[in-house]
Amino acid sequence: MINKIAVFGNSAAKSATRHWLMQRITALALVPLSFQLIVFLDLCINAPYQQTVDWLKSPLNTMCIDAWLLAVFYHAAMGLQVVIEDYVADQGLQAMLIKAINLGFLFLAVASLFFMFRII
Repeated sequence: MINKIAVFGNSAAKSATRHWLMQRITALALVPLSFQLIVFLDLCINAPYQQTVDWLKSPLNTMCIDAWLLAVFYHAAMGLQVVIEDYVADQGLQAMLIKAINLGFLFLAVASLFFMFRII
């Protein structure tokens, strides 16, 4: 009984639960946001450039695409962290890879938002 209390009181268990929950929340958020992305991609392929930019200048559309970008990069970083934790045995290498992935996705998110705002 004492071992169960120690495990449930451990911050690693709380962190894992939060990680699992955040991964599910971002997955749920990406479902409706992806419909807006599909509309945007359809405009990119079939509509003239100016019509696509005008669509993107709408605050609701911009907010949806920005939210999709943030959610997808965060969700991908969490997913790759789980893969690294499951398949890389060396703790030091794990920590280094997770930091590198988090920095890489942070860079991609900032760059994509920068270029998104540059268009509008």
